Amino acid sequence: MERLRPAFATTARSEGARLAGIDLDRLRSFQVLVAELHFTRAAARLHLTQPALSQQIQALERQLGTPLVERHPRGCTLTPVGARVAAETDRLLAEVDAAAARIAAAAQGTLRLAYTRSARGGRVDALVARFRAAYPQVEVLPSTGWTTPNVEALRAGAVDAAFIRPPVDEPTLTCLHVDSEELLLAVPAAHPLATRRRIPRPAIAGLPAVMWPRENGPGMFDRTIAQIWPAGGFTLSRHEPDDEQLLRAVAEGTLIAAVPAGRARSLKVPGVRLRRFTDPIPTVDIALAYPTATTNPAVHRLAALL
Repeated sequence: MERLRPAFATTARSEGARLAGIDLDRLRSFQVLVAELHFTRAAARLHLTQPALSQQIQALERQLGTPLVERHPRGCTLTPVGARVAAETDRLLAEVDAAAARIAAAAQGTLRLAYTRSARGGRVDALVARFRAAYPQVEVLPSTGWTTPNVEALRAGAVDAAFIRPPVDEPTLTCLHVDSEELLLAVPAAHPLATRRRIPRPAIAGLPAVMWPRENGPGMFDRTIAQIWPAGGFTLSRHEPDDEQLLRAVAEGTLIAAVPAGRARSLKVPGVRLRRFTDPIPTVDIALAYPTATTNPAVHRLAALL
């Protein structure tokens, strides 16, 4: 079983403590819980029962000697120490995964490929399927993140290529267009706009909206606002981490959201109606990004399939 060796210590040059002697499975479970802030959803992602996940988190808390989460009827929140451990965990597991990937790459062809959370299926999955079929000897090591973390992983050498939502201001990367996707308006089923087939922009000006945090993908965030609220009137009332949570927030009955068509239609959240906008149709792009100076032949083979 994987374990971390260095001690939990603080130095003058370090921003904080380093985790050590902690079972990596517990850290990975904690990382998923941090992403979901809900034991049931996190357990489902980990293919665990909820009691099993609770036991892992409790064991981690005992080993660290402090609570990491505060449990609530509808989920959980991080304690101050839990937030620090979450940040350290992300950095540490990224280093562990990068080291493991480098070792694997030395033995055989490897492509460390990051997906973006809002764009699965369609041309993205079709491209990867073509690559796997054409180059079965290349091991594809997939991960998933938002555009900003994916770009940071590319810059750090933690992944070889990544799907991102452009535009991205990073001169060291090559970005190849993969697809364009229509943006839809998600409205509550009982909302007056739900009766319309097409939504004009002025009809949503000033309505309370839910959106994911801009830092996840500033280019896509700004492009979305510019296309859907070109005359202003964007009223951000709530943040949610991803498209599924956006749609669930809309289903509660008071908020609207702009969402990529493919992801929104595949989720099929009850209580939500998806409506198209009047012309001009708003769109967002998906691109394949990789370091321009890469020498990994698998990256060039993947890019060539575009």
